[in-house]
Amino acid sequence: MVSRSKTRFHAVSWGLLRDQSGGCDDREVLLAFVYRLVRGLFGLLAVLVCADLSKDVELLVLRHENQVLRRELGGRPRWRHVARLWLAALSRLVRRRRWAEVFPVTPATILRWHRNLVARKWTFTDRRRPGRPCTRRPVKALISRMARENPTWGHRRIQGELARLGYPIAASTVWEILHAAGIDTWPV
Repeated sequence: MVSRSKTRFHAVSWGLLRDQSGGCDDREVLLAFVYRLVRGLFGLLAVLVCADLSKDVELLVLRHENQVLRRELGGRPRWRHVARLWLAALSRLVRRRRWAEVFPVTPATILRWHRNLVARKWTFTDRRRPGRPCTRRPVKALISRMARENPTWGHRRIQGELARLGYPIAASTVWEILHAAGIDTWPV
């Protein structure tokens, strides 16, 4: 036969901590502060004990997901560009086999986002257009001047003289410039 103890535990009521006027008591403020301090210390201890990086990443993902869901409240959440970037970056820190457990979207979606981010990065818009670069106006003026001052020179001779002066240009380009200017040169 089990006997019960006659001792009863009385929980401390928050109402006892308030004074008669309905305001906050110093004890209530102190207890709230101690509660938050202890809670923060336990949270810090939990993070320090669990040194596994994937658990930290999972926590960050869940916090971010909660933030997005709170913002959308109802319906299917729309992931903005920054949220996609954040989740794609965090996916690099978690093993791929755990993606389905950790992330709120399918692994195929994360891979698609990552492909889109890489495609945005490598658009090659900063590169030059294909083909030869345009010949500058001072060089064109120099070619015309050389042809007028030396009427016996051909386009190949002018190209050789330009090469000596430090202007690497093709003989065919010199011919095209002279032809466009209406200057006839000797074939040599």
